[in-house]
Amino acid sequence: MEDRGPEPGLVLVFSGKRKSGKDYVTDLIQNRLGSDVCCVLRLSGPLKQQYAQEHGLDLNQLLGPGPYKEQYRADMILWGEARRRQDPGFFCRLVTRGAWQPVWVVSDARRLSDLQWFWSEFPRQTRSVRVQTSEETRKQRGWRFTAGVDDAESECGLDSGVEFDWIIINESDAPSLEEQLKPILKLAEEAAGQRY
Repeated sequence: MEDRGPEPGLVLVFSGKRKSGKDYVTDLIQNRLGSDVCCVLRLSGPLKQQYAQEHGLDLNQLLGPGPYKEQYRADMILWGEARRRQDPGFFCRLVTRGAWQPVWVVSDARRLSDLQWFWSEFPRQTRSVRVQTSEETRKQRGWRFTAGVDDAESECGLDSGVEFDWIIINESDAPSLEEQLKPILKLAEEAAGQRY
């Protein structure tokens, strides 16, 4: 629990497949609430930082969207799995260090252990959100199936067995994101108001 600021009023834990638009949706929430109220926590950030450090790699390229990250993705997944087996909350603890805002948005939960950590550390505050998008839309956004990645726990770990508090459909023919996010933003604003 070291290096952690005040307890959050709300923790929104997002999950979804690659190219589903998780980052887009979570950035939208942060932009709406403001960075003084809401921080976006990316579990992949500390994972990539540790992986780059231990393997002598370029962190900036690992954090980017390009081919460099893709070249290391499968090995990084295996390495991350090994770290999680040793300590399921390892990356969750790293990403929450220094977070002080009343609303935390975790943009990229990938495993049940990620959700379980937040549920156990912040049982009253944690809500889960799934971003869903069709395979066709994901392909239009540049996704293509990669064996060892798209069939691994890091992509499939939350496909079943979780009852999400909200499911956001990120498709052009779905209700607008503004409309779908209304109850989430309302809850976030209430949580921020209680803290200030």
